[in-house]
Amino acid sequence: MGQVELDTSLGYLLKMASSALHSAMEAVLRPLGMTITHYSCLELLSQRPGLSNSDLARGTFVTRQSMNVLLQALERDGLVARPERAPSGRVLPTTLTAKGRHQLETASAAVRAVEERMLNGLTATEQNQMRHFLRSCVASLTTPQTP
Repeated sequence: MGQVELDTSLGYLLKMASSALHSAMEAVLRPLGMTITHYSCLELLSQRPGLSNSDLARGTFVTRQSMNVLLQALERDGLVARPERAPSGRVLPTTLTAKGRHQLETASAAVRAVEERMLNGLTATEQNQMRHFLRSCVASLTTPQTP
């Protein structure tokens, strides 16, 4: 069985790109007092107000327990609001506060600059192709295989 050639392995290159993106995002978010998960949570709530703890955990790739700790901190800092009682069932829908929206605006600009830097050498067509290819890779790995 042959070895994986790291220079040409798409999986390895994806991991390198992911790691570089993660480091660059951390570098711009850290001075704002934020982590990537903190930023991602605010971004998700901005786009989909009322998400549950479970939805936010899935969307930010952390455990429900980790998200619950983060939400408690964000609520304590006045960045998000959750009702004391669930409107229905047990789910406490979370929304951004004005302070949370303001922090998100600053962070979003910093993250957009990182993404623009990452994509600087690609044309708009190449960027669209990359989105298509990455979505295809995700779909291939998340769709159950038939035996």
